[in-house]
Amino acid sequence: MTKDSKLLASRIAALSQGQRALLVTMIDMFEHPIECYRDPTSDIVTTDFLTTFGDILKLHHSLSDDYLDKYRFEVAMQRVYGALGHEAVRPSRCHPGHDLTVDGTKWSLKTQGDANIKRDVLHISKFMELGRGKWENEDDLQGLRDRFLNHLIAYDRILQLRYFLTTRNDASRHFYELVEIPKSLLYEAQGGVFKMMLNSRQSPKPGYCTITDADGMVRFRLYFDGGTERKLQIKGLRKDLCKVHATWEFKKST
Repeated sequence: MTKDSKLLASRIAALSQGQRALLVTMIDMFEHPIECYRDPTSDIVTTDFLTTFGDILKLHHSLSDDYLDKYRFEVAMQRVYGALGHEAVRPSRCHPGHDLTVDGTKWSLKTQGDANIKRDVLHISKFMELGRGKWENEDDLQGLRDRFLNHLIAYDRILQLRYFLTTRNDASRHFYELVEIPKSLLYEAQGGVFKMMLNSRQSPKPGYCTITDADGMVRFRLYFDGGTERKLQIKGLRKDLCKVHATWEFKKST
């Protein structure tokens, strides 16, 4: 037995019965095989990142059935990139702009894992807060759209970690994918078509800015969510217009 193995064995022996039971649960999850995919052209996901982030996902699900949420995603990204020798810095939690800076590049990190998630389209339930101000007609929506475009300046790259609970051979499985939303795609909102939902009972009334391609197919929509929250959502954003950097899939614990 090596020196490190002896030290590990002695530390495990010093744990309480409950702590050892938790450790066994984690080890059981680590022993589950994981299927990983990395886009070979990805400059975000290296082979080492693919393996290390997959281990974090398995560690998370050894203690929780819920998907990795936004805050834990931010922390995980910082720790993985830091462990791999990159400079990774998270601003304060109240910071209104980017979520993580990696080697000087500012990233916006989003997550999605709701029950209504769809394979082929992305939804960001809160891209930014819209706050107070005039919001009465479609001309006002243009001003809100312009605030969105200005807000994009705060980011260099935008990533969303998406979660699905799948089934294979009658077994439930966790599936994650890391998708990058091109900033150039979001800037297409400059040519969007506006529509105010005049029949809504919300105050202020919600509205849409719809972006389509030359064939009239929707590329994505900005949704100006009225009422008390006053936030901007991105709906129906086609995944085929984005880049899937990596995926991870492994069996759900019983």
